[in-house]
Amino acid sequence: MSRRVTWTLLVLTSVLLVLAVVPLAVMMTARERVAYRDSQRAATRVIAAAAEEHLSDHKPAVAMRRELNAAARAGDCAAVYDASARLVASTPCTAAQGEEAREPVAGVLAGHEPEPPENEGRLLAAEPVGEVRRPAGAVVLARSAQPLDARIAAIWGWSAAIGVAGLAATVLLSVRLAHWVSRPLSRLDASARRLGEGALDERADVGPGPPEVRRLSATFNTMAARTEALVHGHRAVIADVSHQLRTPLAALRLRLDVLAAGAEAGTAAELAGAQEEIARLSRLVDGMLAVARAEQATPRPTAVRVDEVAAERVAAWSPVAEERGLRLTCVPGGPELTAALGAGHLEQILDNLIANAVDAVPEGGSITVDHRAAGALARLRVRDDGPGMSAQAKAVAFRRFGNPEARGTGLGLAIVHRLATVNGGTARLEDTPGGGLTVVLDLPLWPAAGHGRGGGPRSLPVLRET
Repeated sequence: MSRRVTWTLLVLTSVLLVLAVVPLAVMMTARERVAYRDSQRAATRVIAAAAEEHLSDHKPAVAMRRELNAAARAGDCAAVYDASARLVASTPCTAAQGEEAREPVAGVLAGHEPEPPENEGRLLAAEPVGEVRRPAGAVVLARSAQPLDARIAAIWGWSAAIGVAGLAATVLLSVRLAHWVSRPLSRLDASARRLGEGALDERADVGPGPPEVRRLSATFNTMAARTEALVHGHRAVIADVSHQLRTPLAALRLRLDVLAAGAEAGTAAELAGAQEEIARLSRLVDGMLAVARAEQATPRPTAVRVDEVAAERVAAWSPVAEERGLRLTCVPGGPELTAALGAGHLEQILDNLIANAVDAVPEGGSITVDHRAAGALARLRVRDDGPGMSAQAKAVAFRRFGNPEARGTGLGLAIVHRLATVNGGTARLEDTPGGGLTVVLDLPLWPAAGHGRGGGPRSLPVLRET
């Protein structure tokens, strides 16, 4: 942002300076040239007036000589010609004589006003002596163009200095303006990023800056405070529910165990059914708490080796799969993919997906886990050849209790979806060719090459669902 503001102001100022300074310098240069020419013609006319007394009135050439000497002292070269273009008098220098002066003298004697030529850094001016149509002679004055060139150079030099000074002032002003605007925005961006990473006590610095940015920082702080209060309240509710529900359920299960120990056959069967319902209720409570934790998760991304975690979870679930007569495999030879995920999240996702597949696939079936790169994502698939899911069930499978075909609590895929999306990925369900269900996960790759994977305690239980 700082660069954009600086370059925008610099380009705008440059255009304005070019549009203002260059035409002004051109106009002043033209005025200097006109003034210089007028001064030269005025000096020529003074000599012509003195020469008229000598050529027309046949008076002594004293006045003419005096003006020629004055012109010589001023650094000019002058020459007086009679009506036949014959040289009458001149200054010691000969710049107003010769071939250069012949054409202007002829033009003046013919009654014309020739364009003053420039030769070897000198400007020539020619004026008639006496009447313009019937002149008694002509006066030619040559003046050096160096003073005019020096004035023009000074004009353009000052113009360039003004332009450079303007650009320098613009750069300083734009840099200060850009920093004044961008610094509080950068601090606000950093605070928002840290808040998004889970630092709920993060607050923006409402310091110097534009009033709009200060108001934005204050609004952000209000939002962060309310978010922190809501999340802490949510966590407190979860902790209270966990304690208030699990404790009486455990006590009730213990009482039923005691009653079932000495009960008759019919009563014992009823008590066993009640125990199963209590166990199901316990799993449901654990699942609800797990979903709540997943929904309020704000993970800090770490480098997670997808290939290593996939192989590790397949190895961990292989004994369970073998016990049920299933083939659980991880496709070897895949790329070494490193994803950016929260610590332990990929393990929880795979545990839930493999557990769902193990429960859904009949004996003799197979479950395959594979992975590959898909652009800027790591694509992980868990495929099985079980009964699959209907289109209606797949449409609501990621919702809480959305799958009417679920054998378990109906929360496992909801946790998988939440953990995938909170890490910037996606989860979707597809049909396996030949029958079955395929869960496709697209997870963001770690921006830099990393070989370690984040670990951490598994905070969510495995919830089984088909």
